[in-house]
Amino acid sequence: MGGVTDREFDIVLYGATGFVGALVAAHLAQAAGPGVRIALAGRSGERLRAVRDGLGEPAGEWPLLEVDATDAAGLRAAAARTTVLATTVGPYLRHGKAAVRAAAEEGTHYADLTGEALFVRWSLDEVAARARETGARIVHSCGFDSIPSDLGVQATAQRAARDGEGTLREATLVVRSLRGGISGGTVDSLRRQAIEAQRDPRARGVLRDPYGLSPRRAEEPEPLMSHARSLPVERDAATGTWLGPFVMASYNTRLVRLSNALTGWSHGRGLRYREVTDLGTGPAAPLRAAGMTAGLGALYVGLSWAPTRAVLDRILPRPGEGPSAAQRAAGRFRMEIGATTTTGARYRTTVAAPYDPGYGGTAIMFGQVALCLALDGDRLPDRSGVLTPATAMGTLLADRLRAHGFTLETERVE
Repeated sequence: MGGVTDREFDIVLYGATGFVGALVAAHLAQAAGPGVRIALAGRSGERLRAVRDGLGEPAGEWPLLEVDATDAAGLRAAAARTTVLATTVGPYLRHGKAAVRAAAEEGTHYADLTGEALFVRWSLDEVAARARETGARIVHSCGFDSIPSDLGVQATAQRAARDGEGTLREATLVVRSLRGGISGGTVDSLRRQAIEAQRDPRARGVLRDPYGLSPRRAEEPEPLMSHARSLPVERDAATGTWLGPFVMASYNTRLVRLSNALTGWSHGRGLRYREVTDLGTGPAAPLRAAGMTAGLGALYVGLSWAPTRAVLDRILPRPGEGPSAAQRAAGRFRMEIGATTTTGARYRTTVAAPYDPGYGGTAIMFGQVALCLALDGDRLPDRSGVLTPATAMGTLLADRLRAHGFTLETERVE
């Protein structure tokens, strides 16, 4: 299945005036090359011009498209003009439905940054069939949510298969180091999901089910308690490291399981997958783990109820806010995925980058997703519908990220 080749644009970046959107635009201006046809889209022409003017000569002639998230007709017209519609306009459950539907209807490839399980579940239910008919690749979660997890587990499974060591039986992603702030958009997505779950019992069911994003839910195993509950404070007996929860694990683990289901359980039919944070070995480590567990639980409960939500809204970052350039420059992340296969073989995959994960790193990941979907054509996997980064692009995206300083390496552990 090749990419669309007869459109006016290769990429329309929708939401280019937002904090992360502007960073993505800057990356595209630097990395896309002169032959790539890019347009910037958003609801304010004046703000779009300001973003374009700040990008320098490579972007000087990029067209500007004024369109609002509520303008379904305008979004469909924009989708019809481009090979890829890449959107940073969230929270997606509230603002993203018209854009993804427009892409599915027009056979336009689509990418976003969502970490909202309820939005992806809606997309699977409402637009996946139409996207398969039109040949559109609808690719969710193309930033720090959830490319490191998704590509890392895929790379581990592929290495085990090449070695003749079966499929993955267990895999754990451990966040070894992470420096960078949480974005206002991420907080707002969490807020919207908490509100929806409080209002709708069906939404609560999706969020409680570790296989809630699987398109073949009846064929999935019943969740074990270790999947369904939050991680307790835990000590790794082999290393002495204390482990606590990872704020993005609830969503990332579901996205990885979606990739597994979409590929006929190529990672492993009975794969047990989780994500945790390395909190060190010192005497304060178990206290940090306990505090993190309690804090994340309190945050979600607090966002679920109007009185406490009003208090939290005064102190949490707002959508569109982000760290300074100096703070972003100091960012980095390193994750390790330890896995055991059905034959007993053990592997370790490292995913790392010298970038702020939620901003600079996400901008590169998202920009390279858009370029991969637009330019890599017949080399992409022969799939359409609602997909994940691993199932839509796989090794092609991994190679692109390595070219921009990312580490994605798998080794066998003897």
